[in-house]
Amino acid sequence: MSLGYQFTKYILPQADKSDFERLLEIFMQLVTLTSGDVGEALAWMNSLDKQYNITDDNYGMGNFIEDLKAKGYIDDGGEKGEIKITAKSEQKIRKSALEEIFGKLKKGGKGNHNTPHTGIGDESSTDRREFQFGDTLDQIEMTDSIRNAQLNHGLGEFFLTEKDLEVTEREHKTQTSTVLMIDISHSMILYGEDRITPAKKVAMALAELVTQKYPKDTLDIIVFGNDAWQISVKDLPYLNVGPYHTNTVAGLELAMDILRKRKTPNKQIFMITDGKPTCLKEGLKYYKNSFGLDRKVVNKTLNLAAQCRRINIPITTFMIASDPYLKQFVDEFTQVNKGTAYYSSLKGLGHLIFEDYRRNRRKSL
Repeated sequence: MSLGYQFTKYILPQADKSDFERLLEIFMQLVTLTSGDVGEALAWMNSLDKQYNITDDNYGMGNFIEDLKAKGYIDDGGEKGEIKITAKSEQKIRKSALEEIFGKLKKGGKGNHNTPHTGIGDESSTDRREFQFGDTLDQIEMTDSIRNAQLNHGLGEFFLTEKDLEVTEREHKTQTSTVLMIDISHSMILYGEDRITPAKKVAMALAELVTQKYPKDTLDIIVFGNDAWQISVKDLPYLNVGPYHTNTVAGLELAMDILRKRKTPNKQIFMITDGKPTCLKEGLKYYKNSFGLDRKVVNKTLNLAAQCRRINIPITTFMIASDPYLKQFVDEFTQVNKGTAYYSSLKGLGHLIFEDYRRNRRKSL
């Protein structure tokens, strides 16, 4: 007698990645490091291959380059001959950054920031209460409601009243508008440390996180050096530092302008920086001082922190430095804004940003 089972030949799962997938991971890391320069990334791969034998006789670098073209990761530019990464590669880099920094996350269909308020919302909780006008049918716990009716009216004649109904409480989910500020001053590559690559990875991971898990949220990205300007998500792999000072004031002013236009109930600024503010723009000229903390620059920066506090925009500062006098400035900046500050190694930067982004928002619906 058949029990409805069907047997097939067992095939062992392929635990190892293909040669192409393995090399693609290295390529994506190097493209990020070289700010989108495909030629330089491939040159580095050839050097790594020579030193560490990352390819073999069955699958060489030539095969890998041809597969990159065939699978749509790079474009050789036709007659111009300039090799560039494609939109597919840009998205792959963002997803790789998300997995590297935040871990693999399942996509959610709605905004997912908790608020302290209850009522009609997106996610069920374990709390129960009586039915109220506006509750939906799917919130009603039928088993418990029937039990309430039996206790309230007896077993002789069964009927339900409004007071018998018991519903599952729901938590409100709210939207958040975030501006991410990235310091691209020259100090981000000083002293033999590459601080801009981890900052880019965090920005790309955060962008992918918002897209996948918080699709109702908005994320705007600003870079600041002598001036500040807005960039798009697709520009992040190509981001590089310049011969700039650190005009934190320009970055904060632009962030505030962007957030004023957002209609979401919650607004916040994330700022990734490794140095003190050293620059202001006065008319057409720049006021610069890289030697210590210039009181004129610092006071203007603190005034903007206070303005953000008054319009309920918290600033979370991620300081990639450990100098005591820099910590003193960030402490003062954070106290004025009533925000949050983290002093992080480059390794821990992504985790700290993720934890703060998931935290309950300060403002409610």
